[in-house]
Amino acid sequence: MDRKIQNTLSPSAQKVQEALIVLESACQIIEFQDSTRTSAEAAERVGCQIGQIVKSLIFRGQASGKPVLVLTSGANRVDENRIAQYTGETIGRADAEFVRAATGFAIGGIPPVGHIQSLETYLDEDLLQYEEIWAAGGTPNAVFRLTPPALVEMTGGMVIRVKT
Repeated sequence: MDRKIQNTLSPSAQKVQEALIVLESACQIIEFQDSTRTSAEAAERVGCQIGQIVKSLIFRGQASGKPVLVLTSGANRVDENRIAQYTGETIGRADAEFVRAATGFAIGGIPPVGHIQSLETYLDEDLLQYEEIWAAGGTPNAVFRLTPPALVEMTGGMVIRVKT
């Protein structure tokens, strides 16, 4: 595990830590000096499998314009048609401006909690096979460890199959 860890949290990572405290979670944000932006980078930093990394992806409803959060295993690609079956409308990838407006965070560091608005949330069933998983902590360098049941509980998301 790469142990080049920052001693103090950046404002965005601190915002996620505070959201975790409000949720009565004992999870602790770890902020590295090096990037955890991609699943491969995050897995390398924390010493886990790519599948244990929670990718937080924001999609946009084509008709409604509503943000949709999909929390998927770092090993998977999301089947947008499958997600559309749950949302009731075609969805597409959101641009950086929409993501920041919906979540308060930049792409590459979107956490599963602490967003500026409530998001319709779906969780990849493949995450449930692991004892522990790692999610983004608000910046492209921050992550936190948790269990799949804790992720389900703290997000209120629906567990579904997200891949083809």
